Amino acid sequence: MPKKGILLRIDPALHKSLKLWAEDDMRSINAQIEFLLKKSVREKRR
Repeated sequence: MPKKGILLRIDPALHKSLKLWAEDDMRSINAQIEFLLKKSVREKRR
């Protein structure tokens, strides 16, 4: 199934933090955000 594109506006400081975190995990910012959202949804469904 193709992925859905969205526009996301975030605070520049949050973007910087996500960028550094993504680099540490060897992911793109997009992949990092998707990973974190999936993890959050999984945990919420408990």
